[in-house]
Amino acid sequence: MNGSKRYVTRVRGARESVPVDIAEQDEGNYVLTVRGRPHTVDARVLDHGAVSLLVDGRSYDVELDESGDEVQVLVGFELLTVDVADERAVSLRAGTAGFSVSGKVVVTAPMPGKVVRVLVAPGAQVTEGQGLVVVEAMKMENELKSPKAGTVIAVFAKEGSAVEANAKLLTVE
Repeated sequence: MNGSKRYVTRVRGARESVPVDIAEQDEGNYVLTVRGRPHTVDARVLDHGAVSLLVDGRSYDVELDESGDEVQVLVGFELLTVDVADERAVSLRAGTAGFSVSGKVVVTAPMPGKVVRVLVAPGAQVTEGQGLVVVEAMKMENELKSPKAGTVIAVFAKEGSAVEANAKLLTVE
């Protein structure tokens, strides 16, 4: 498919990841190829933020809540948590599996937003992947995690304050 983008998805609790190719046909109309099988999808965002999907002629109302690479998907009464990554992110994850960060690391805001919660204080011992600060951007809360195990040596983030992209939030050593 020309112009398609590949994502790798995994529903929490599932054993395997599933590649999904998405090709936009025109605005709101897509062809999703899952396990080699194409599906036509008409997607419309509703006024209250939900998404109305027509998948192979069958209608679904879907609520989505994104947090980083994870998306919580509510379809009817079923709630699924799905990890979604594009091929580049998957490659980066695989390439960094044996990579370790050393020295001081400054954690910065990935985009402009508002600091909702600071989860650590100076002197706190943290593990790699532990949540440090929550920043709200574009109506979504993003928990920024520690890139390494170490000690929090400085916290610049203040709850309730606005931050610009790349603003220093804290330092881990």
